[in-house]
Amino acid sequence: MLSIIIPVLNEEESLDELYRQIRAVCNQEQIEHEVLLIDDGSTDQSWEKIRELSAAHPEVRGIRFRRNFGKAAALTAGMQNSRGDWILMMDADLQDDPAEIPRFLEKSREGFDVVNGWKVRRLDPWHKVYPSKVFNGMIGKLTGLKLHDHNCGLKLFCREVAQEIRIYGELHRFIPVLAHARGFRVTELAVNHRPREFGHSKYGIIRFLRGFLDLLTVVFLIGYGQRPQHMLGAIGLFFFLIGLTGLTYLTGLWLLMHLFALLPADPIGTRPLLAYSVTSIILGAQAMSLGLLAELIVANTVQQRATYSIRETVSLNESDPA
Repeated sequence: MLSIIIPVLNEEESLDELYRQIRAVCNQEQIEHEVLLIDDGSTDQSWEKIRELSAAHPEVRGIRFRRNFGKAAALTAGMQNSRGDWILMMDADLQDDPAEIPRFLEKSREGFDVVNGWKVRRLDPWHKVYPSKVFNGMIGKLTGLKLHDHNCGLKLFCREVAQEIRIYGELHRFIPVLAHARGFRVTELAVNHRPREFGHSKYGIIRFLRGFLDLLTVVFLIGYGQRPQHMLGAIGLFFFLIGLTGLTYLTGLWLLMHLFALLPADPIGTRPLLAYSVTSIILGAQAMSLGLLAELIVANTVQQRATYSIRETVSLNESDPA
């Protein structure tokens, strides 16, 4: 079964047409499917539309949030309540084309766990297109997973991916990156991007600022999520050594001026280097302390989440040794 998860925020005008297209494609290709519509705090008649669709079509299921919790929360709720072997993310504004569904499933049969859409010809304003290209380039450089369009709303992934990764905040766009970091096979597929017919974009310039901060979070989680002291400790040692070097230099000056009288006496306490060195040592000590605390947190929570990802097993049963 294919589970199609669609976050909904004030999309009453597009829901009927969107489901009609999904149903037509799935029926034509004989794809067993379910559609989960997640009402993320809509203030229009979206929930009423969802109820009508569910009453008329048993494969349509709806979840309604008490308020707007964000796209990641909506997708998480959909994944936790889905029943399919494969999960397809799709936006509700009709810019994602349901006709692409068979192509995504066909691509997955080549052995990929995640298929990410790529809007080759993106029908969005330039002030969204060009920052997005820069952002995608940064993701590829920092994470090692080079995709053309991490922000594409069309993403297909297997149930194992949904079970092993956790998304929150704005991390839904990084599902391929998080899956790739755990060893899943990721690819991309060029898709048709359609012009917006109803509503208006929910994203502005603030999205890219948040996206950059989320990118830093993902880089940290991928590289140092299980060993935070390697990063925080390295930063702490760097500042600590800079401060120690400054204090060593000032100590040598004081000895040369006051014990050996080789230099004219000059109060050490008036030199800016003293304040910078002391501050650097304090920063270094704090960073290393934070690293130790982070290691304690990881050590006490690691049993709650697997630190590895199993692709398949052979002859594994309850009597096998661990």
